This record gives sequence, structure tokens and C-alpha cells, in this order.
Amino acid sequence: MKDIQKFDMLRKPIRQRFFWTLLAWLLSYPETKKRNLKINKIGMEGLKPPFLFLSNHMAFADFKVATRALFPFGANYVVAIDGFLINEWLLRQVGCICKRKFTDDILLLRHIRYSLETNKAALALYPEARYSYCGTTSILPESLGKLIKMLKVPVVSFIQHGNYLSQPQWNLDKRDCPLEVTMTKLLTPEQIEKTSVAEINRLVKETFTYDEYRWQKENNIIIDFPDRAKGLHRILYQCPRCHVESMMNSDKDELWCESCHKHWKMSELGELSAVVGKTEFSHIPDWFEWQRTQVRKEIESGKYFFQDQVIVDSLPNAKGYIRLGEATLTHSTDGFVLKRETEGESYRLEKKPLSLYSLHIEYDYKGKGDCIDLSTLDDTFYIYPITRKNVVTKLQFAVEEIYRIQQAALLEQKTAAFFALDAVNLQ
Repeated sequence: MKDIQKFDMLRKPIRQRFFWTLLAWLLSYPETKKRNLKINKIGMEGLKPPFLFLSNHMAFADFKVATRALFPFGANYVVAIDGFLINEWLLRQVGCICKRKFTDDILLLRHIRYSLETNKAALALYPEARYSYCGTTSILPESLGKLIKMLKVPVVSFIQHGNYLSQPQWNLDKRDCPLEVTMTKLLTPEQIEKTSVAEINRLVKETFTYDEYRWQKENNIIIDFPDRAKGLHRILYQCPRCHVESMMNSDKDELWCESCHKHWKMSELGELSAVVGKTEFSHIPDWFEWQRTQVRKEIESGKYFFQDQVIVDSLPNAKGYIRLGEATLTHSTDGFVLKRETEGESYRLEKKPLSLYSLHIEYDYKGKGDCIDLSTLDDTFYIYPITRKNVVTKLQFAVEEIYRIQQAALLEQKTAAFFALDAVNLQ
């Protein structure tokens, strides 16, 4: 692996030429027109780049919607390394900036500033850093407020509806659903100057609060796709009746538990109802978040632990994946450990809990199975559990809850140390 050329993260982002802006608009127009895209603009009159463009993230169509809304202006888009497998030259031409997920990357910060200060572009950032798995807001990084404070450019929020419902990550077969977006000038440079980082984070979090299933019901959007529940067991992995994990299954419009055999049906309005007996959760996000509470209890009781043999693929550059073979993945309150120890070959990757506030997961990624990915600054490892099935959603919950617990403990320690020092100074 030492001889493998790494992705060139140093290359500065290119200002999107109008030819590419127009072409992207032409390619985006048919789908967004067919799906009756409605764009609500608030306070956008006369606003031109440079500005920071913050969008929620639900499906690949997000980029088409953003292209349509930003036209005639182009943008520099922050894109994950696997996105560059499409065509690195083309993505660079349209202004994309490569990022490895959930890493602290000072180069990305430089590229963002270059895009705004030199390219005078809109800088499109998807702060959730991944597609929404359940049609609700993913965790936002606390560093976002600091970034906004430092850049001192207008901030535009871009909250989309419909993309998740048309192509949820647990079943990528497309279904018909209208699109709607609200594009708002959220902050001016003058407002940013007067607003604290904490208040900026609060405002962004409030703006990014969305629930696609609630939006579907409120707007009476009928989705009569026959396989509308197929794959739903990937995000609803724990049965609320018998509490057994990883024994859920789904097909057509039904979801069921292979352990206790309870069945639920999914309506054309995205609601669940038990075929027989009590409906524990009719609202899919409620079931999803209940699972999070179960993981939290497991962590707090000291019982949480994950280990499995895994297949590991490396993505050092945009030329494709390199199979590294089998390894052992362990996750606990001490973080991740990925290790391979064989004759003539060994490696070890550790990720401490406070280095990951969340986790990127994929369902049946490129037909190879469910996976998680862990990144360093110059490589990304796609990790596929072999024997443990339907576990990646739980791993995501565990990463987020362990981070929250340890971040709160760290803050408490700092606060206690501060007051102890203050007491000494007063003596």
C-alpha cells in the first residue's frame, strides 16, 4: 500500500465555468420538471455568490435540485472521495472538492476559503455528511458554527423535501414523489459578527429540523409503489415486540420479525400498522429513534460490545477499490479497532470515540453487502461484516451515543477543573 498513489487533496478547486453550469442545469431540468419541483425563496433577492450554501442530504437528486435552484450561478461542491469514482476530471471541472468523511481536514478549510475568496463561488456544503437514513435530520457537527463565524460570508439554507421518499437509502428503487425546497438567506455577515458560535449552531440545527414522513402525511402524498416497505428492516432492525435484533425482514408493503413472527404493513402515506395486535410505532422515525434509546441503555449498562470478522476494501484514490482481505473489527466504548495479523502482513487502525461524532454506513454497497467506512486523511476503508448481519445501523447509533456520553463527561471534567482553579485563586 505504500506504493499506491494517494488522491491529490492539494489541488485547488476550479471555478465552475458557465458551460458546465449550463450543462448541469440542462441535465438536471428534466427530472426536477417531471417531479414538479417547487422552490420557495426567502430573502434571496439580489444575493449573489460568494455565499455558504448549506443543504440537507437525502438522495443523489439533491445535487440536481441544488443546480436548478442556484442557476445561473455555479458552485464548488464538497464531495466524498467515492463520488470521484464517477469521473475525477469531470467532477473537478464542475468545481467539486474531495473530502474524506468524518476527518478533521485543514486542507478542506483552505479549499473552502479559496472557493469563496478567489473563485467567488457559492460553496455547497452538506453538513449532515451523508444521506439521511430515516428521512430525519442527521447529527450536525459542532464545528459548523465556528466555520460560519470564520468565513464571514452570507449563509443560505436549502431544506429539501421529497428526495428521501423517492429513493430512501434502504431501497434505492425510485418511486414517484414531488419535490419541494425552501431556500433562505439565513445569516448575513453583519448578523454573523454579532452572533455567538453557540447561537449560530442553534439556529442552523433548528433550520435543519425535518421529518419526511410527517411532510408526506401533512401534504397527503400518496406513494403506491408496490415494494414501498422492501428494505425497511435495514433501518428498523430491532423488533419492538420481542426486542430481538437483526431478525427483522421486509418485502412488498410488509415488515416482519423472523423471531416472534409479528407483521406490520406500510400504507401509501408511509405509516405502519400491525397486522395483528398493538401497533407499537406507526411513525417510522419513532421506531428508528426508539432503537437509539435501546443502544444508549446498553452502553450505559456496560453491556455494549461488537466484534466480527470483516472484509476490507481500501479507497486511496479515484481509480477504484483495493481489496485488503479479511480483518477483525471491534467496537466498544474505547472506539473502533480494525486489525489484520497474518504472516507477512499486518495493520491496525484505531478510531477513538471523540474522533467520530457519527458514522457513515451503506446498505448493500455496490452489491457487496452492508458496510461502514472509516477514514484517515489519505485513505478510506470500506468494512463489510461477514457473520453479523443487519448491524450497521446499530453501529451508527452506538458511535453517536458513545460520543455524546464521552463529550458530556469531558465537558463536566473541564467545568469542574475550571471551578477548582477559580476556588484556588480566590483563597
